Amino acid sequence: MVTGGRGTVVAMAAWSTLNAAGVTLFLLLVLLRVSQAQTFFFPFRQPETCGHNQYFDISALSCVACGPNQRQDARGTVCVCLPGFQMISNNGGPDIICKKCPENMKGVTGDGWNCISCPGGLTAEGKCHCPTGHILVERDVNGTLLSQATCKLCEESENSFTIANALGNRCVQCEPTFINTSRSCVCSEPNILTGGLCFSSTGNFPPRMISAARYGDLGMSFTSEWFAEYLQSSAAACWVYANLTSCQALGNMCVMNMNSYDSTTFDACRLFQFIFENTAGLGTVHSVSFWRQNLPWLFYGDQLGLAPQVLSTTPLPTNFSFKGENQNTKLKFVAASYDVRGNFLKWQTLEGGVLQLCPDTETRLNAAYSFGTTYQQNCEIPISKILTDFPMPTFYDVYLEYTDENQHQYIWAVPVLNLNLQHNKIFVNQDSSSGKWLLTRRMFLVDALSGRENDLGSQPRLIRVATQISLSIRLVPNTKNGNIYPPLITIAYSDIDIKDPNSQSVKVSFSVTYEMDQGEAHVQTDIALGVLGGLAVLLSLLKTAGWKRRIGSPMIDLQTVMKFLVYYAGDLANVFFIITVGTGLYWLIFFKAQKSVSVLLPMPAQEERFVTYVGCAFALKALQFLHKLISQITIDIFFIDWERPKGKVLKAVEGEGGVRSATVPVSIWRTYFVANEWNEIQTVRKINPLFQVLTVLFLLEVVGFKNLALMDSSSSLSRSPPSYIAPYSRILRYAVSTALWLVIGIIQIVFFAVFYERFIEDKIRQFVDLCCMSNISVFLLSHRCFGYYIHGRSVHGHADTNMEEMNMNLKREAENLCSQRGLIPNTDGQTFQIAISSQMRQQYDRIHETLTRKNGPARLLSSSGSTFEQSIKAYHTMNKFLGSFIDHVHKEMDYFIKDKLLLERILGMEFMEPMEKSIFYNDESYSFSSVLYYGNEATLLIYDLMFFCVVDLACQNFILASFLTFLQQEIFRFIRNTVGQKNLASKTLVDQRFLI
Repeated sequence: MVTGGRGTVVAMAAWSTLNAAGVTLFLLLVLLRVSQAQTFFFPFRQPETCGHNQYFDISALSCVACGPNQRQDARGTVCVCLPGFQMISNNGGPDIICKKCPENMKGVTGDGWNCISCPGGLTAEGKCHCPTGHILVERDVNGTLLSQATCKLCEESENSFTIANALGNRCVQCEPTFINTSRSCVCSEPNILTGGLCFSSTGNFPPRMISAARYGDLGMSFTSEWFAEYLQSSAAACWVYANLTSCQALGNMCVMNMNSYDSTTFDACRLFQFIFENTAGLGTVHSVSFWRQNLPWLFYGDQLGLAPQVLSTTPLPTNFSFKGENQNTKLKFVAASYDVRGNFLKWQTLEGGVLQLCPDTETRLNAAYSFGTTYQQNCEIPISKILTDFPMPTFYDVYLEYTDENQHQYIWAVPVLNLNLQHNKIFVNQDSSSGKWLLTRRMFLVDALSGRENDLGSQPRLIRVATQISLSIRLVPNTKNGNIYPPLITIAYSDIDIKDPNSQSVKVSFSVTYEMDQGEAHVQTDIALGVLGGLAVLLSLLKTAGWKRRIGSPMIDLQTVMKFLVYYAGDLANVFFIITVGTGLYWLIFFKAQKSVSVLLPMPAQEERFVTYVGCAFALKALQFLHKLISQITIDIFFIDWERPKGKVLKAVEGEGGVRSATVPVSIWRTYFVANEWNEIQTVRKINPLFQVLTVLFLLEVVGFKNLALMDSSSSLSRSPPSYIAPYSRILRYAVSTALWLVIGIIQIVFFAVFYERFIEDKIRQFVDLCCMSNISVFLLSHRCFGYYIHGRSVHGHADTNMEEMNMNLKREAENLCSQRGLIPNTDGQTFQIAISSQMRQQYDRIHETLTRKNGPARLLSSSGSTFEQSIKAYHTMNKFLGSFIDHVHKEMDYFIKDKLLLERILGMEFMEPMEKSIFYNDESYSFSSVLYYGNEATLLIYDLMFFCVVDLACQNFILASFLTFLQQEIFRFIRNTVGQKNLASKTLVDQRFLI
């Protein structure tokens, strides 16, 4: 038994293994076959391409043949029996069975399941046909099939007033207007039949109705099938019976005609106005004089000039605030929506993109109704999509919902400014003056109905699309609690001639703007501009007077006028800069930081004046910068070498074959060294331009300070990607840019002055020290009779020495074992402002003319010597003259040293004119740096800032503005270095090849 059981188990295991192997082999064969033969494409078929005896299989997506005695139905997706055949079997699938009816019962019942004898003829479908006014009866009241169908006449007498329904299978009561007008189911003459309604011709019926739809954009109008079918009946039902839906339908047709009113024609709006005027006795709705009982509210009166009263008289009784406990930043718009037939659909909030044709996420769509957020949405939509999504127009009456102090909910009607509205053939709403506007109430997005000419089921010839919808909100002047006037919806429609819907498209936009009265701000700006501009004139006059004294010319000539204009340009640039920065920071701080709303940002159109001021500031500052640049690269400069020969050496005499003693020449290398150092410090600045640009760009783009320039109420530096990003305000971009630029620049200047120059490197003071160690003085003339003097005469007598003696000299100076470096004995004053006399200047010019004669024509040179020898001679003459001048050798051209008065320092001018003697003013502030970049950091910083801001305002791109700003900095630095180096070589006789 045990052995037998074990054999069974072994056999079963072997069978299981064999079975599994067989299944695996089968699957491999199937997969191999599938991988070799399976395809994933098939012919493309549509229901209309199937034959008369085929139907479209909705599962296989292909055409399949119908069975015998069958054909496709009207939709083409199933088969039905041929006329004269009854259904025997139909299980709801594609297969049915049909059987021919006998000769004596050729008709088929309405449901197709039975054959029946007909009292008259047959329809095309093989059903029984009854005359007009009769109904077909195929079964008894209990459902028993009759052997022969009968046609019953509906009772039209006064006792019943019935007529056959549209399907011809029931008798229904006549339309009430037929009964009321003719006491029958027939609207016979002289009564009027229109739109399925019967009206008496003796009533006060509006005459001469025009069923035309106007398309002002295309300059055409034509008879609309919808207007021709329903305009007269809707107007009559509204007028005669006060039918609510008919009145709404009439109002909708007026809205489809752009609320246009013409007193000479009875179109939809003229009919509406006729009924409005003749139903004054019915009273008003909610005490609104423009809203008649039973009628929709379409107009704010029929006279022009009421718009200012509607928009600016009564503030909305609610408050808005950005922050705090009573934060209220939600605009709760609701709309009463109606279909084209006048039926009320529902109350609905505008959130979710009800009025926004452009698709987007719900979060971004709803951002349009966040108070204080300027909203802009643009897109292009295919006409085919519009026709699919909006086959019938929907109409909206928009309201703003609010809660009063007692927590009661109210709604405030929002007026509509339809730019396509014509009043007596004039587009009154396109006028810039609100006093000529005619405000309306109802609106729609797409009208693809009134543009159908002959058949309401056909494609429209024209459609009308709301391509521009703008919601504007105005702040009440001087409000502190966030009060606003009623919002205004401005809408512009475009008429589109339908030719090829698949290739046509239309651009649409939706925007929300906020505005406040900028009159007071403009007045304050004008006052500031006038006051500061007047001060700029006085300051420029003082600068011009100082310049006249410095050039030693008392005459007022054209050059004086031009100089005044240049000075005034620089001062006026500072005025515009102060005003624009102050204005920008005002809007940035007060808009972003406010709790209860009291200010709103200027609109883009209102920013034009501000942008003009910024442009003026940049242009004038650029002129000032170029003036300073030209002045710096044309200064007169000379290096006075105090070094004297240390003895004599024997020197071979050419041509004589002998030797003689000669003075040991003074080395020129010290002069070259000082000239190189001066050349290097020409473009030294108190800030690092590259660090400045990169830091500002980093703070704007990476840290997110640019988000402070968005036209919304948020003061956050970051925005989540799914959220709506408001457009940028040019004023706020300017404010954020200038604030960051100035802060970073000031931090750099303070760091440079407090830390870097004290503990690391001060190139200006180092240059003065270098001059003293090199025994070289610097004589600078920035004006004809004014300049600067750096006293570099060595206290040790010689500077051309070896290292050991040099170190010994420095040690003696550190231990105060020698005199001080100052020009006046026992003082440290090495830098001076100098006002030289005219006689001194004339002598300087005579020598300088010889020094620079090498640049003139060769015929002017002396025939006895070469150009180089002439220049060397002139150089030594100038060096000797200036040295003797400093040493008071020339009594007729002497000078004296004094301190400047405090007022002289403040005004930057000299009260005392150097008549007989020149004047040296002690200058501890190293003001000779004014002929370098170093002493003009404020001008350079503001110029770079204005360049950055102008580029950004033009292209709205901080990265491009940073790149171009750094690029122009490098270009002007190169120009300053190159031309300044040539001027240095020309004025000092230092060979340009040694300026490295």
